[in-house]
Amino acid sequence: MSAARAPSAALSRILGFGFSIALAFGGTIGVGILRLPGTVAAALGDVRLVIAVWAIGGIYALLGAISIAELAAALPRAGGFYVYARRAFGPTAGFVVGFNDWVLNSLTLSYAATTAAEFFISLVPGCAPYTRPLAIGILVAFTGLHWIGVRIGSGVQNGISALVGVLLVGLALASLTMTGTPVAGPLPPAPVSIMSLPLLSLGMVAALAAALRSVIVTYDGWYTSIYLAEEIVDAARAVPRAMIACALLVTALYLLINIGFVHALSLPVLAASKLPAADVARQIFPHGGAEFVTIVSLCTLLGLINAVLLGTPRIFYAIARDLRIGSLVKVSEGGTPRVALGLTSVAAVLLILWGSLDELIALAAVLFVMNYVSGYSALFTLRWREPGLERPFRALGYPWATTVVLVGSIAFLVAALADDPRSGWFALSMVVGATALGWWTSRRAAPAAS
Repeated sequence: MSAARAPSAALSRILGFGFSIALAFGGTIGVGILRLPGTVAAALGDVRLVIAVWAIGGIYALLGAISIAELAAALPRAGGFYVYARRAFGPTAGFVVGFNDWVLNSLTLSYAATTAAEFFISLVPGCAPYTRPLAIGILVAFTGLHWIGVRIGSGVQNGISALVGVLLVGLALASLTMTGTPVAGPLPPAPVSIMSLPLLSLGMVAALAAALRSVIVTYDGWYTSIYLAEEIVDAARAVPRAMIACALLVTALYLLINIGFVHALSLPVLAASKLPAADVARQIFPHGGAEFVTIVSLCTLLGLINAVLLGTPRIFYAIARDLRIGSLVKVSEGGTPRVALGLTSVAAVLLILWGSLDELIALAAVLFVMNYVSGYSALFTLRWREPGLERPFRALGYPWATTVVLVGSIAFLVAALADDPRSGWFALSMVVGATALGWWTSRRAAPAAS
């Protein structure tokens, strides 16, 4: 009998291109697409603008994917945005980006697990007093799967992503077959179209900005495969292709869903709906429509939790490896960095016990855009500082396309800070603290190879 492979500090390159797409898809699709079409319709009040804004969001995601794809191909290492920031701006800046990204993903885990528990409770009302224990139980269950090995986690991701894709496409296609206006009672008043407002007036700009913010948040996650680049076969080709394919697939799916929802509900009903997917499903399945959407929502959240729990420990692992903290970078025989996984899960559990959902979401809305800004800035910096760096993939439309997404991300960040200064100050304090910690660790750590 051959002995089991001993734990080491090396990740295993065993994941394929199909998994890369499933991971990016699972990290992107969430309950936002089931809820936010109504919010966007109410803000814009015009069918053509609704579809156009969702298309613009898809183009924005695609341009972002094309830009980050160059970095992913040139630096196919575990850790994602941390790797790019460290190479472009040095160890301290890299630590700040990596630490904030790790916190952001831990916040996402806590939010997704809590929301998944709430959806489960809506199916099993008797569990209502146990929201937090259920959320913690979900995290512990997925942590146990990943503790065994990366192959199990990747298999679960493939299955959940496929199921979610089939369910959402089925819901969208079914909504396109519906006829009439399926509402009881008088039709809600039509929302005010922003086209009726003075061109570029404050009201028009504010409504359009609010709609775009909702849409961009819904597209976030197309980059998830960059965190596991070191474990993906032929990552320099597979990861860029997966990100771009994910952006295109999600854009097509979101457009199909919105066209279906407008067709099935009409614009006034869609704009008045708090959960359009449930209203559509009730018409398709008069007995069980709400339960169907709850199950779809739960599946999307489980896929998100699995995807984030695969990627987030790799950020911690990459930082610890560059700091030469050997005790934190051991990888199990199943390919899992278990210490990093355990610490990530503990952080997510503590966040479940500490904060409200609104606080978590508000902070995450600031931190995720900081990733975008750091990534696009790193692309510009490395093009300038390291023109000879081998780039198996070069960003199409550079520098103009990257400029568009960088400026858009900065505008989004400014809007988020203006909308919620409290979260902005909290995020700033995190950056300051991470900068001090990063400077201290980089001064004391043994030099690591870039």
